[in-house]
Amino acid sequence: MLPQIEKTQFGNITVGGKRYEYDILIRLDGHIEKRKKKLSKAKYGTSHKISLDEAVQIYEEGAQELIIGTGQIGYIELSTEAEIFFEEKGCAVKLVSTPTAVKVWNVLEGKVIAMFHVTC
Repeated sequence: MLPQIEKTQFGNITVGGKRYEYDILIRLDGHIEKRKKKLSKAKYGTSHKISLDEAVQIYEEGAQELIIGTGQIGYIELSTEAEIFFEEKGCAVKLVSTPTAVKVWNVLEGKVIAMFHVTC
């Protein structure tokens, strides 16, 4: 069972009773880790566009779907290279605002991973 997300608001997200004040990834086994947004910032000068390098780090072998919480307002986007990478891996990507992504995540089952941006 995937960990349930209790809430999100600008600057944080609460998963399984623990509050995170940074962007997170949730892995297939439910493990939570900090997003490595510097991979995208190095290429684009912002972490609001996911680079190929970051996409490779986000992806987990066997994942069939990736939910991306694009922020409270929704600024995150995929680069063309990242989009192609996920397509080639057969991993569908759903980009929605973080509050919406939380709702989607909490009802999903299967081989799903996620990345949640907690600010803008």
